[in-house]
Amino acid sequence: MRAVPAAPPVPFTLYARGYCHLCDDMLAALRALETPALPFAISVIDVDADPALVARFDELVPVLYGALDQPELCHYFLDRAAVLAYLEGQAGNPVGRPEIR
Repeated sequence: MRAVPAAPPVPFTLYARGYCHLCDDMLAALRALETPALPFAISVIDVDADPALVARFDELVPVLYGALDQPELCHYFLDRAAVLAYLEGQAGNPVGRPEIR
């Protein structure tokens, strides 16, 4: 039996801040959707490290993006449906792939 090659990591950017339980919860919920066959590359950006990010996101954190040139996927809480739709739209990820139920 041949092993199925892993897909390239799917990019996500999470705008968060330290000591934020909602940020921790969103990261954990996102990680729960990850599989060995469909790995994620999650960049966690501390909004408090940049005044421009504080001005942009301040009370919205956590804010999750897939591709940064697309609208945000969700903020405050993980929107599972939005994340799954984003995953289905990624190149090389056929719609209905069982790993992302």
